[in-house]
This record gives sequence, structure tokens and C-alpha cells, in this order.
Amino acid sequence: MATVLHLTGPVLAGPDDVRPEGWVVGGRMTYAAPRGDHDVTTVDGWVLPGLVDAHCHVGLGPHGEVPREEAERQATTDREHGTLLIRDAGQPGDTRWIDERDDLPKVIRAGRHIARTRRYLRNYAWEVEPDQLVSRVRAEARAGDGWVKLVGDWIDREVGDLAPCWPVDVLTEAIAAAHEEGARVTAHCFGEQSLRDFAAAGTDCIEHATGLDADTISSFAEQGIAIVPTLVNIATFPRIVASAAEKFPEYHRHMLDLHERRYATVAAAVDAGVPVYVGTDAGGSLPHGLAAQECAELRAAGLTTAAVLEAATWGARAWLGRPGLEEGEDADLLVLPADPRADVGVLAHPSMILLRGRSWR
Repeated sequence: MATVLHLTGPVLAGPDDVRPEGWVVGGRMTYAAPRGDHDVTTVDGWVLPGLVDAHCHVGLGPHGEVPREEAERQATTDREHGTLLIRDAGQPGDTRWIDERDDLPKVIRAGRHIARTRRYLRNYAWEVEPDQLVSRVRAEARAGDGWVKLVGDWIDREVGDLAPCWPVDVLTEAIAAAHEEGARVTAHCFGEQSLRDFAAAGTDCIEHATGLDADTISSFAEQGIAIVPTLVNIATFPRIVASAAEKFPEYHRHMLDLHERRYATVAAAVDAGVPVYVGTDAGGSLPHGLAAQECAELRAAGLTTAAVLEAATWGARAWLGRPGLEEGEDADLLVLPADPRADVGVLAHPSMILLRGRSWR
């Protein structure tokens, strides 16, 4: 006899869709009480779709690609902390094997980073020159799951500060090429100028976006360009740039200024209507399993609890084209001991995690 889970709820199926109860039958959600004889297990608590980490690198470590065993540990850690859907924002290896595993989070890939030659972290990206950008973008659009990841700026040692990596005309052609291939474009951007360039070129999303100002916030809002602030990563700026203080003082000052105003930047973007989503930048130098911590950071930046939940669950899933807790969909969900609409801190303490209807806590 198959086991049925009775979720006593409330089930927070959407920001304006609260169901009094639900059931998990055959690994899928239903809101109709199952008929016939079943072995029913009652589960009490607030139910929420599994968390989304929209900037996560499964398969990436500090020095580039990691062995499969480490990538599996990364994905497992995310699952154990309630992240059940990942947009993998660039990594050099092949992680398609994850799709065959029903015990690991679902992954949407952006292929490998595309960076300017010697203008990014070693062993992370395809490193190309502007005349190669369009062809490389087309290749990564075909290799990924509907996303391409560019590196928009990095320190230019001749300038001594952050500087854009691409001429705007080439960038515009490359983004148009991605769109022709059916992919959206996102980019790593810290500084102010790269954000202006990517907005002018028609990007779909920006990672970090620390250099947003009044003009670019307005442009992003008008164009519907999303941002994934990765505040848990931005918190590390002082440590990352400490060694650059003497050799690159302007870069050091600039990065500390971006760090200092990070909360105000995100708050201003949200107030203007810029779409914001949860992402941690896990992989590389940051550990996995930080989505709930990023939610707390967004709350500290002044987002309402409703806005944070939208950024981490319902809204993020809709943006990525993936379902939530709709009738008949996979039961990818968290059961929480208290109402997350009152305190997003409860996201860090799920009493049950279901992935494809299977319990992992």
C-alpha cells in the first residue's frame, strides 16, 4: 500500500494562493483528498515550495572544476538546506549526470562562464577576445539550459580599477545572438559602467549589480532586467580586496564603497520595481547551502518578508519557467515549524524537506 502524506497546512502555494491542506501522492502534489485505502502519514506545518538558488555553481571549486564526488557533495548540501532548484551560473564541467539523480536538486545550467582573456579567475571561464564573443555565446547558448553567463567586468591592472570587459557594440551583437538561440543572458558585474553597457545591450539579468545607481536602476526597471545580488558574497569584499590596498588603491577603495552601500543599492532597486531573486554564489570560494542566509540578507536590506519569499520561491520559479506547488507537479517543498510570512528566519530550520515527494528530513 502506497504511503500518502497529508499536509495539514497551510500550504503557501503562491503569494495569494493559500490552501488549507494538501496531499502528496506518488511523489506529486494534489489538493484533492485521495480516495480508497491508503497508508496516510500526517505532516503538520507551514508548507512552502523548495528554495531556489539562482546563482549557484555545482561542480566548481576555488581552482576550477571539481571531481564528481565533490560536485555531488555540493548538490547534496544544497538539498539538505532546502534548496531544491538551482540555476547554475557557470562552471567548466559536465554536470548532466545530476539530471539522472532523483535525490539531487533540479539544475538549470548557464554553460561555462565567458570572460575576456586574463580578466577573470583562472580555470573558470572560456577566455576570448571581442571578435570571438558572438560565436562563443552561440556555443554556450546551445550547451546550456536557456542561459548564457558573461563576465562583464573585472579588475584591469593597467587601469588599476574595475573596468568593462567588452565593447558595447560587440556585447549588443552577442546578446542578440543568444536571444536568437533561445537563451537569456546574465553577467557578472560589479562596477557602474558595465551595468550601463549591459543595459544598453539588452541583457536579461545581472549578477551582483553592486554598481547600480539612479540612472541604471531606472533603466533596469523600465527594461525588466532582473538582478541576483548575492549579498552573502558581497559581504566578503573587504577580505577579498585587503591584499590590493597598496598595489591597487583605487580598486580597493571602489570595492569597499560598493560593499558599504550594498543594502541601500538593493533597496533602491526593489523600490523602483527591479526584479530581485535569491542567489548565493555558492561554489568557488563560498560553501553551499546558503540560500536561507541570503534570504536573511535581503531582509536586512529592507525587503519585506513577502518580497523575500517571492525572490526565493514562487517568483523565482516563475522567472525560471519551473512550477511550484501546482496540482500534479513534483512535491518539491519545505515543511516549516512556523509561518515564514512572519519571519523568514524559519527558512533555515525546515522540519521536513521533500524532493520529488521523497523526504530528506
